[in-house]
Amino acid sequence: MKKFAFHLSLPCVNLEDTKKFYVDILGAELGRNTNTWLDINLYGNQITFTKSGDFEFKFKDYRLGNEIIPSFHYGVIVDIDLWSKLYTELFKTDLEITTEVLYFENKVGEHLSFFIKDPNGFKVEFKSFKKPEETFAT
Repeated sequence: MKKFAFHLSLPCVNLEDTKKFYVDILGAELGRNTNTWLDINLYGNQITFTKSGDFEFKFKDYRLGNEIIPSFHYGVIVDIDLWSKLYTELFKTDLEITTEVLYFENKVGEHLSFFIKDPNGFKVEFKSFKKPEETFAT
């Protein structure tokens, strides 16, 4: 089976802080880069950060069950071992991170999630499905 990944391009306030967050804290790999942009390999997915200076997002959050979720976010789906390792290590830091939440308990698509804020203000979700084959199931 062929493996696919996504590419996402986002504005960036500070390339050095962004590189430190994704490479040193999240353990992602640094790809091609210049003094105006950098590519990050976030668990097989390519995120390009382009130096833009200050920017602001105004968006509403939404409710899923009893939880409030940022409407503007992106994330990666990882296995439970990596999810647990990331959550445990990141929760020890002083970074802005949500507590773990179990969504769709005992239903199709049951998964654990947490969100962390990157240096640009983006919310990054880490998600692990109880049954990976239910990632897109309805």
